[in-house]
Amino acid sequence: MPDSIDYSRKPVLIIGASGFIGSRLAAALERSPIYRPVAVSRRSVIAVDATGMQSVLRALRDVDCVVNCVAGKDDAMVRAAQVLCDAARSVPPRRIVHLSSMAVYGAATGSVTEDHSPVEPVSGYGRAKIACEEIVGRYVRDGGDAVILRPSCVFGPGSAQWTTRLIRLLRAGRLGDLGAGGDGGCNLAFIDDVVGAIAAALDAPDVSGRTFNISSRADLTWNQFLMAFGKALGATPIRRIPGRTLRVETRILAPFRRVAAKAVKAGWTEAITPSLAALFRQDIRIDSGAAQSALWLHFTPPEQMIAAVLRENRTKQELAAV
Repeated sequence: MPDSIDYSRKPVLIIGASGFIGSRLAAALERSPIYRPVAVSRRSVIAVDATGMQSVLRALRDVDCVVNCVAGKDDAMVRAAQVLCDAARSVPPRRIVHLSSMAVYGAATGSVTEDHSPVEPVSGYGRAKIACEEIVGRYVRDGGDAVILRPSCVFGPGSAQWTTRLIRLLRAGRLGDLGAGGDGGCNLAFIDDVVGAIAAALDAPDVSGRTFNISSRADLTWNQFLMAFGKALGATPIRRIPGRTLRVETRILAPFRRVAAKAVKAGWTEAITPSLAALFRQDIRIDSGAAQSALWLHFTPPEQMIAAVLRENRTKQELAAV
C-alpha cells in the first residue's frame, strides 16, 4: 500500500485533539495544503498522556508546531502546560500555540484588552488558566517561541457548553428574556474563527510571546442573543424569566440538577449555575483588535453563527432518519 501521508506539509501536533476545538482544528488542518495535523489525545489513534513527560517528549519529535488544546480538570490543565513546556526545552518545536480563556479576566467590566489585570472573583478554572499562561510565559523568557490565545465563549456546531446547553435551556423555556439578569455583554467566538486564528498563529510573524483575545466584534447583550437564538430554533414564544425564578434556578435547583446529572442524562438535569448567571449579568466587552491586526482574525456575524448551528442540526436529523 502506498504511503498516503504528505510529508511536504508542516506537521502540527495537536494536544487534546479529541476535544471540541482540537477536533475541529484537526479537521481544518487536514484540508490545508500547508499543515498536516498530528492529532493526539488519550483516546486518539496516537495516544499521548499530556501529563506524562516521556509521552510528550516522544510526541514532540519531528513536529513543526504544537497547539495545546488540553481541557479538563484545573490541576490537569496546569500539569499538562508544565510538562509541554519542560519537554519543549529539550525537543523544541518551532512554535507553541497555547489556548487560554477569557476566564482569566474574572469579574472585569468594560472594554477588556489583553493587558487587563484579573478582577476578583476569579473562578478556579480562570486561576488554572492564569497559571498555565505563567508557565508558557516562563518558557518564552527562556528562549522558546509561543503564542497565547484567549477565546471568549466558543459557539458553534458541537459546542456542548455554549451551544447545545443553550439550545436545551431555550427549548425548555428556562432561558429567554432575562431582564436585568441578561444585560451583560455576550462575547462569542465562532468555532471556525477560533480555528482560523490558531492556524494564523502558527506562522504569523512578530507574535512570539504575545497574547491575543479571540472574540466577535458584535455589540450584543445576552438577552439579545438568547432571544435571537430562541426564535431561530422555534423555541417560541420567548419567555420572560423573572429575577426571582433565575435566583431559584441558581441557588436552589442548580446543586440538585448537577447531582442528578451524574446519574441521569436528561434535559431537566441541565443546571443554570451561579457562574453562568453571573456571566449573563457581567458588563464586559472582549476587545479583539490586536488579533484582527496580527492574526487576520475573521469575525462571523451572530446571525451566521446561528445559521451554521441550525444547518448542522438539520443535517444530523436527516442522517438519523435514513
